[in-house]
Amino acid sequence: MTVFDDHVARIRAGGPIDVVAGSLLALLTRDERLGCLDGDLEFWSGLAGMLSASRAPWPGAAIPRLGVPGIQFSDGPRGVKLGSATCFPVAMARGATWDTELEERVGRAIGEELRAQGGNLFGGVCVNLLRHPKWGRAQETYSEDPAHVGEMGAALTRGASEHVMACVKHFALNSMENARFKVDVSADERTLHEVYLPHFRRVVEAGAEVVMSAYNSVNGAWCGENRALLTGILRDEWGFSGIVISDWIAGLRDPVASVKAGLDIEMPFRQQRAYALPEALADGRLTWDEIDEAALRILTTLLRYYARLTAPAPPISVVASEEHQGLALEAAEKAIVLLRNEAVGGEPALPLAAARLSRLAVVGRLAGRPNTGDHGSSDVHPPHVVTPLDGLRAALPGVTIDFEDGSDRDSLWRIVAGADAAIVVVGLTASDEGEYISIGGDPAILALFPPRPPRVEGASPAKQAVVGGGPSTASMGGDRTSLELSGRDIELIETVAAANARTIVVLMGGSAITMEGWRERVPGIVYLWYPGMEGGHALARVLLGDVNPSGRLPFAIPVDEAHLAKFDRDATAATYDLWHGQWKLDRDGNAPAYPFGFGLSYTTFSVKALAARRDGDSIALRAEVANTGPRAGATVVQAYAGLPESRFERPLRHLVAFSRADLGPGERREIEMRIPLERLAVRDGSGWLVEPGEYVFTLAQYAGDPEGQPLRVPVGA
Repeated sequence: MTVFDDHVARIRAGGPIDVVAGSLLALLTRDERLGCLDGDLEFWSGLAGMLSASRAPWPGAAIPRLGVPGIQFSDGPRGVKLGSATCFPVAMARGATWDTELEERVGRAIGEELRAQGGNLFGGVCVNLLRHPKWGRAQETYSEDPAHVGEMGAALTRGASEHVMACVKHFALNSMENARFKVDVSADERTLHEVYLPHFRRVVEAGAEVVMSAYNSVNGAWCGENRALLTGILRDEWGFSGIVISDWIAGLRDPVASVKAGLDIEMPFRQQRAYALPEALADGRLTWDEIDEAALRILTTLLRYYARLTAPAPPISVVASEEHQGLALEAAEKAIVLLRNEAVGGEPALPLAAARLSRLAVVGRLAGRPNTGDHGSSDVHPPHVVTPLDGLRAALPGVTIDFEDGSDRDSLWRIVAGADAAIVVVGLTASDEGEYISIGGDPAILALFPPRPPRVEGASPAKQAVVGGGPSTASMGGDRTSLELSGRDIELIETVAAANARTIVVLMGGSAITMEGWRERVPGIVYLWYPGMEGGHALARVLLGDVNPSGRLPFAIPVDEAHLAKFDRDATAATYDLWHGQWKLDRDGNAPAYPFGFGLSYTTFSVKALAARRDGDSIALRAEVANTGPRAGATVVQAYAGLPESRFERPLRHLVAFSRADLGPGERREIEMRIPLERLAVRDGSGWLVEPGEYVFTLAQYAGDPEGQPLRVPVGA
């Protein structure tokens, strides 16, 4: 048994964790205490490993002499970035399920796969709000709405925390990609606390033990050394007692200031702090008490985590197991959003009747290629990927399926015109959106690197590129320049629609795609997202009616991109206010093409508001939801709150609760949703205020649903 194991046993036996952690800290040498405050890999050799796609966990704060394991980090959020792991649909797709129970199971599976491969920290709880769908990493978060993002992130955290520590990121106001290393985001107190922070707090309350700071600056201070964020809000106001780590490589600009601000570990290398902190201690700019505060938080969090682990690590066989692949399929099925389903020949375009199909045309360059999301820190390497074409061929063995990527227009016209239906798969790839890394030519970032070692003869090409010539610049993905499809994709849709009346457009991507000019020319539109390793099977099951589509949009799709908040991907300064997405569309009177929360089904549903009451520090809403159609299916009952006579500027309506209901044909069920009063509060400069008045809670199936049912509840001072 190691010294660390002994201290874990003392906590399990009832020892006070602060006393036990203090005892462990006292055993560390000064060098070991300092060593806790950065990653365990040397910078240049570690960077070479990063460029050569090393898939081992990233270590930090380990103390081998005492058996302290430190953190062993792997990224996400669509699975574990280790080995050949299960690739789930991207987080935005899972946001479209509105299914917190499912998301908790996804988190549990990811936690199992990470722990089985030696990791203990999952870095995939990304809850940065989707302020604008051009954001390149939109696919890594859940939606444009704080309440929705918070509940989905909390569910992922609960599941993952059964096996590993959960890290929530990127704290805070990180919703631009190309400019993330240089932009200063300004936000007033209301905007900060009501729009961009509540979901972080929700995830912290759900048990996240680690917070990752963002690259950008907020209100004039870099997030990695922003004391107002890391200490004033996170620790003092929210009571967070875990570890704060930096984002990778460029997450700190002033290593001494970062310690004073409350950031515990610079990740993933011995980079700036390893050189700067000893000097700062020697000249008095930093004290050993400040070092010990961070080291104690790290040790306390590790002891707490290992003390709650009672079961042994799962076997390696859980990685991409049959069970987890089945979960990936379920998530992909529930994520698919049916946006349009018009009649063709007197019946809806979907579902396709397999028994009546003899020839099917599948069209588009994305139909036959794996397309699971961006290739940055969220990339996952599954043992296989089922493409849309693969899925349809497997589901329709007796049907002739003709495939054309769209490049041969003569062949395209021939196969489409003769088909019973045409499936057009278009959209985005990692080349169009995703993580953007361009540090090789930025002097401000290069200045953060330690001195370069001499050129190493006989080293691997990746290592030689680093130590000899500097880090390469990778600029794939990034923020989008337009919300429209490419001209090539639009032309393909229009060509196919002209040749086949039953044309179904399948959209792949990580956030909103505008469709004006072509959406009314086709009878069917389906959002497939980046659907993970089983996405092709999920698509086939939905198109053929084996699964009833139940996904709901986690954002609004505008008619015109100009109706959304301003977005400048090259900005050095940006100001965020209360208004974005559906809230801004409502305020400005601009109807969306498809509203937040919208999605169609092969059956129909009704929602009837029953009662509302104040119950202590919450509002309880009761409703009856019914499946009024011929098929089993699921809908999402969404509760929107408004205060018409408010003295504050507020959204016309904002989501405060939701409940997914799976119902058989003709089935009715009562549901209850509880809304904490804090979700009605405004931040008025002196703290939180629940403004008195008569609140209107609308129970609906999407924002602005004309069949929404209002309930009024007076809330006193």
